[in-house]
Amino acid sequence: MTSGQAADGKMFVLSAPSGAGKTTLCKALCKRFPSVVYSISYTTRPPRKEERDGNDYHFVSREDFQRGIEAGKWVEWAKVYGHYYGTCARLLDQALGRGAHVLLDIDVQGAMQVLARYPESVTIFIMPPSPEVLGQRLAARGTDDPETVSRRLAHARWEMSQSLRYRYVVVNDKLDQALCELEAILLRHGVPR
Repeated sequence: MTSGQAADGKMFVLSAPSGAGKTTLCKALCKRFPSVVYSISYTTRPPRKEERDGNDYHFVSREDFQRGIEAGKWVEWAKVYGHYYGTCARLLDQALGRGAHVLLDIDVQGAMQVLARYPESVTIFIMPPSPEVLGQRLAARGTDDPETVSRRLAHARWEMSQSLRYRYVVVNDKLDQALCELEAILLRHGVPR
């Protein structure tokens, strides 16, 4: 099977500004759809206190990540806020090759890179209810200083302007409602519960 083709599996790409809730929604979707494989990204940033290696991200050194770039390991990668993030091409190809449905939680740049290789991917943008609510969510996380929150909000405005490039846009105002909309999308594309 060549890259970009899948037996019966589908690729679902979720993007959203930082703090919009896409990671929470992805985890909830995987619980409701056990047949979905969650693609765990690689990153060079240090883990947050609640994060575990191999569960939330694969945490790697900057040197290892850069070797992966040189070797063509990543189907998509980007440097965001000084840290690298990427998705392993081999793992995606293996999952799709065995007919698995794959869920990616990646940024807008990464989503466009994935679409170039997997044009049949189902793209979904998670939109916050407003920039103000997004700012409140980012501040409430307590993981970033005010300057970083401000930079994230500026970048979020650009990301939200890219939402028209996605097949679906889901507003995450109420988590349960957003989750129901996402479930309906997966069911529409043939993912069994």
